[in-house]
Amino acid sequence: MVKKLHYAGINAGYYKAALSGAACIADSDAGYVKRIGEINQPESTLLSYLYQNAVSPHLAARLERNPVELSKVIGDYQQVASQYDYITVEGSGGIVCPLRYDTDNHILLEDIIKTLGLNTVIVAPAGLGTINAVALTAQYLMSRDIGIKGVIINHYTGGMMEEDNIAMIEALTAIPVLARVAQNATELEISLDQLKALYE
Repeated sequence: MVKKLHYAGINAGYYKAALSGAACIADSDAGYVKRIGEINQPESTLLSYLYQNAVSPHLAARLERNPVELSKVIGDYQQVASQYDYITVEGSGGIVCPLRYDTDNHILLEDIIKTLGLNTVIVAPAGLGTINAVALTAQYLMSRDIGIKGVIINHYTGGMMEEDNIAMIEALTAIPVLARVAQNATELEISLDQLKALYE
């Protein structure tokens, strides 16, 4: 998504509140987006919290004694938003992924989405189990009044089962599948206008 926007000459940025399981930003998901998308965004603005322990962010935060603070997330996101016209905010784990869960505060991924006033795109694997996972995620998001712009199917190889998965996702959720992304794909097969509409 970021790469397609950037290659179209659009001022595209990226942000992720918390990330665990990486020794440095360059070796993380955020560093991957910066590298693959070829964006010039300063590394320090890509995310707010980086944890080395490869566990859920709430546990990594506890182990590393560096809990997520919503005020920092808001400030960091606003800094990115002031510099870029289209910002892709990547989640951590699934929608109920806890970023902080201690005696002082409980912060789930949904709280970040709501606080920043964002809509969502569900990215899901193409294979077995994805109908249930997408339907439950969509139902959860809708129950929380969080907008869903569509679904992107990842690791797509084709075939009857995967095509039926897509058809069933659309039938059960009434949410469109926007794109199919094959393993090691280098391009998102979606029109630029469709992509830009996801950010509205």
